[in-house]
Amino acid sequence: MDIKELMDDRIKKAKEKTEILSGWILDHPGYLGTVLEYAAGARDPVKATCIEAIEFATKARPDIATKDCFDFAAAQLSAKAPRIKWESAKVIANTAHLYPNEIKKILPALLKNTEHTGTVVRWSAAFALAAILKTGSSVHKELVPAVETICRNEEKNSIRKIYIQALKNAVEMKSKVKSKK
Repeated sequence: MDIKELMDDRIKKAKEKTEILSGWILDHPGYLGTVLEYAAGARDPVKATCIEAIEFATKARPDIATKDCFDFAAAQLSAKAPRIKWESAKVIANTAHLYPNEIKKILPALLKNTEHTGTVVRWSAAFALAAILKTGSSVHKELVPAVETICRNEEKNSIRKIYIQALKNAVEMKSKVKSKK
């Protein structure tokens, strides 16, 4: 069975397809390129399933994410479909530490997603921004005040908690850096 046959299978549910596809990626990391290529031309529901499989795989093994994978996820942050946005943000969260030089390019899309009407899209953007803050990348100085503002404006406590924890971690990281000097 190949990816097209899997996605065309009308018996298997999306979750089962996600599990199978993420297993293929984890068993054969080189297959990730095939999944990216297939997802690029797929309809939104299929594309979202592919990205969710990539998210599962990169959560287990972030190191399998190629730059093409990171770039693909970054590009999908601006998709219309909310599920594509949120799954892509989770891929970014799993892999941001691998591509610190690319973070500045993706911030505008993530920050825009913090204003989305969908709670899951905002939660995923918060999750990705928190992961980026953990990297201590060069965007740290500009990101902290933006996250503070977003946190004050966020209506959902569950999302606000992600930002509060990320900000606490950022302060601790800054303290550690200062104490080493």
